[in-house]
Amino acid sequence: MRTSIATVSLSGSLTEKLTAASRAGFDGVEIFENDLLASPLAPEEIRARCADLGLGIDLYQPLRDIEAVPEEEFRRNLRRARHKFELMRRLGADTVLVCSSVSPSAVDDDALAAEQLSRLADLAGEFGIRVAYEALAWGRHVSTFDHAWHIVATAGHPSLGTCLDSFHILSRGSDPKGIEEIPGEKIFFLQLADAPLLAMDVLQWSRHYRCFPGQGGFDVAGLVRHVLRTGYAGSLSLEVFNDVFRQAEAGPTAVDAHRSLLVLQETVGLAQLPAPVVPTGVAFAELVTPDAEPVAEVLGALGFARTARHRGKPVDLWQQGEARVLVNTGPAARRDGTTLAAIGLESPDPAGAARRAEALLAPVLPRRRAAEDAPLEAVAAPDGTELFFCATDHPELPNWRADFEDVPGAGPDTAVTRVDHLALVQPWHHFDEAALFHRGVLGLSAQESVDVADPYGLLRSRAVTAADGSVRIALSVGPAPADATVHAQHIALATDDVVAAARRFRAAGGALLPIPANHYDDLAARFDFADGELETYRELGVLYDRDAHGEFRHCYTRTVGRIFFELVQRDGGYRGYGASNAPVRLAAQHAARRLTGG
Repeated sequence: MRTSIATVSLSGSLTEKLTAASRAGFDGVEIFENDLLASPLAPEEIRARCADLGLGIDLYQPLRDIEAVPEEEFRRNLRRARHKFELMRRLGADTVLVCSSVSPSAVDDDALAAEQLSRLADLAGEFGIRVAYEALAWGRHVSTFDHAWHIVATAGHPSLGTCLDSFHILSRGSDPKGIEEIPGEKIFFLQLADAPLLAMDVLQWSRHYRCFPGQGGFDVAGLVRHVLRTGYAGSLSLEVFNDVFRQAEAGPTAVDAHRSLLVLQETVGLAQLPAPVVPTGVAFAELVTPDAEPVAEVLGALGFARTARHRGKPVDLWQQGEARVLVNTGPAARRDGTTLAAIGLESPDPAGAARRAEALLAPVLPRRRAAEDAPLEAVAAPDGTELFFCATDHPELPNWRADFEDVPGAGPDTAVTRVDHLALVQPWHHFDEAALFHRGVLGLSAQESVDVADPYGLLRSRAVTAADGSVRIALSVGPAPADATVHAQHIALATDDVVAAARRFRAAGGALLPIPANHYDDLAARFDFADGELETYRELGVLYDRDAHGEFRHCYTRTVGRIFFELVQRDGGYRGYGASNAPVRLAAQHAARRLTGG
């Protein structure tokens, strides 16, 4: 199905927006009037530029407050419309959007609205233009799609149809099933946007918090299914007002936007993509560092042992149970400390996972490897983290572990069993994109976003998980762009006995993050503990949480570079990540950073 995007959804000049939309794979654009007015290009030049880029101009939006107004005002509206229709003929656009009026002079008179829209359509028809009438959720008298359709049907003009907008419909809680009563040929345009579920003024919600389908809480796919049942065969077009998108680079935003439509089309049965290959575990987490000694000390104290080294690269494998950490000291290592650069995801079909990723516009990463190295597929996540699709010790699949030679030494401890989850701090403008990427490309399920209180603002977090919990990734973003350099990423390690693991770590010289005593006073007020249990947690800095499914005990190491480790014990099916304890942890980390000057 044809795909389109409104220029208001992207940042930059009109030419930058058009280029980004074309490169991302869109078929057309909606041009907002402000973008055209600010462009130095004449309408004919914009038309030619779009043609060169393979883009159609699917919609133009120059008209507001048209209908149900006093006759003198309507005559002025027609005069304005004639000028805009002349411009559209030069531009090569054949559909104009008319939103329901918000003018104080508009009256609540459906018959008058229908009559004036019919006269507008008469004029539009002289220029070969169709008028798509849309109900704004905050329209003065017309604010629902069925009301707008009633006026269009009353007018009965061949050049007048309706435009449906998922935000305006779903934000009001309207039942989209009624869309099926509209003939498909009278739906002149379909605009799509998702949004987080917020309790706020609908106009502000619309203007600042829309996002691409699959990134919010609306059932956009369900709405599209209703539209398709009418026989609608026009464009799927994105109209997203979002403060972040309008500040971020246009190119990546356009790719994110088109990916959202690809996933949406797959969901509603309009497109067939390579099937998702859900990862079954974490094969490894790769750290890059200019100095391996500090992280090696932490890994050793946690019970890891250096078990192997890559045959041709300065990469060591540290292992304990099924938890594996690669420490890379190659020339690409960042000079600002240790960072989490790559994740190996266990996959039952690495090649299939790579095909899925490429079909959903994930950048495939070139990889320097020797002839004897395992052929691993890798793509880049929105934050730049490299994701490897790999298999460990499966004879029928390329084995990344075969690239490493065992080194002699003591065996690892057995306190840690596997990687429980990975926590990745996202660049401020990639948070929603990251959630959609991990859901669409990797086939993981996205949980609801939560806000966590940080001493210097709010930290947003959203987890994506495999159904069985074998892969858990917590995505987070701070309240400002600079926070990506302040908040560290971390690797959470599963253990059956966090107290024993914490004692072993401390006895080996490791430093656990100290937790304020007030936290334990609060725990005593909220929960009942066995004798001496809470005192043990207080001594070690172990935090505690409980949900309807079970209990969660966890503690943290000090930060090394931009990485720290977490020891976690899940009992009884606990599903969360200790979100209620995150403010305490964040405050403790800020305090530790001040003490060390980091």
